[in-house]
Amino acid sequence: MDINPPNLRPDLAPKVQLPRDKRPGQPTIGMVSLGCPKALVDSERILTRLRAEGYAISADYAGADAVVVNTCGFLDSAKAESLDAIGEALRENGRVIVTGCLGAEPDYITGAHPRVLAVTGPHQYEQVLDAVHTAVPPRPDPFVDLLPAQAVTLTPRHYSYLKISEGCNHACKFCVIPDMRGRLNSRPVAAVMREAEKLVQAGVRELLVISQDTSAYGTDWKDRPTKAPITDLARDLGSLGAWVRLHYVYPYPHVRDMIPLMADPANGVLPYLDIPFQHAHPDVLKRMARPAASARTLDEIAAWRSVCPDITLRSTFIVGYPSETEAEFQTLLDWLDEAKLDRVGCFQYENVAGARANALPNHVPDEIKQDRWNRFMEKSQAISAAKLEAKVGTRMQVLVDLVEDDAATCRTMADAPEIDGNLFIDEGHEGLKPGDLVTVNVDEAGDYDLWGQISGQ
Repeated sequence: MDINPPNLRPDLAPKVQLPRDKRPGQPTIGMVSLGCPKALVDSERILTRLRAEGYAISADYAGADAVVVNTCGFLDSAKAESLDAIGEALRENGRVIVTGCLGAEPDYITGAHPRVLAVTGPHQYEQVLDAVHTAVPPRPDPFVDLLPAQAVTLTPRHYSYLKISEGCNHACKFCVIPDMRGRLNSRPVAAVMREAEKLVQAGVRELLVISQDTSAYGTDWKDRPTKAPITDLARDLGSLGAWVRLHYVYPYPHVRDMIPLMADPANGVLPYLDIPFQHAHPDVLKRMARPAASARTLDEIAAWRSVCPDITLRSTFIVGYPSETEAEFQTLLDWLDEAKLDRVGCFQYENVAGARANALPNHVPDEIKQDRWNRFMEKSQAISAAKLEAKVGTRMQVLVDLVEDDAATCRTMADAPEIDGNLFIDEGHEGLKPGDLVTVNVDEAGDYDLWGQISGQ
């Protein structure tokens, strides 16, 4: 059984689960989805539209008439992974359509793989469909192919990502996502709620709210009903009866208004915030073009915990940013000691084509970046282990993700799928199934994971 490693990458796509039903003669499309959960949602929307037009979805290259590769362009290493995936699809299938963030650089893709059939950018759904129609014309059967009752999902049926906006208004020097996906464009509340209601009606037990900047949701509306529409949206989502987990939340002052929702389990909004702090030293944050307010951030964390002591805080950080000194890095370690975040991911800085950070002076050597990453992860691992050890002897509700012969893999309210820890039940789990909510007694802790027994056993 896999135990979560200390080098979890938040930009890796969750494991996809493709539908396999197909009628004779039905045109079939394969999908390779790379990148973050936001890209996964784009893949789901593309597949939902294709299914509605009479296409089947193939889980392998051999069974597909063409393959759509949804790419990531966040880091140079992610771009390389995307090019590798495109190359593999070309070798295994030969008919490949490229979309996603890396699609914003079509010459970069066609320079490496001139045989691709088409290249489209991020969330260009109509262009992707046009490319599929050209490569594999639809052959709908009006007696069989109907609009699906629910969307095609690439995650287990008991949880789903819910994207509430596109784009970002920040101008972080290390990031090119705003150049790829544009400025903030929030979806209407009614559209978000309609999608969420359908998901819950279809059996989804957990809604994972995602965007580039979740706490900015609705602030792009000229006539918004409140200063911070995300608070009302979170409350409305929490009323649907599923867990609601908020990702990619910037620590704006109005985030405090959401903490009371998290403090009361009846509201359905989990006591969990995923906040991309990135660093703690004000000079590094300034070079990143991020708010340089690490001291006030500690005050915010203290304020959140005073209202909701059980809140789980996860974040990601960058080490080895250009000109980062040993003293600045030590400030980050000291800040981490004080903040005691529950879940932490870490990147070693990489240049990204088009990012302004590339031109900054004094780039940190790779060996120093690796050393700082090791020290950072050692510190965060110790904090995680201590926090989890404190949970031994407690009772908590968990959501079952997977049931195997030797154990059931579950998640607590403190754990998002793929990026956080797990709770394992290795006795009396035979009757469980994915999507079950059960209460467990926690009896063992590791560095990142817990073990427990079903309450009453």
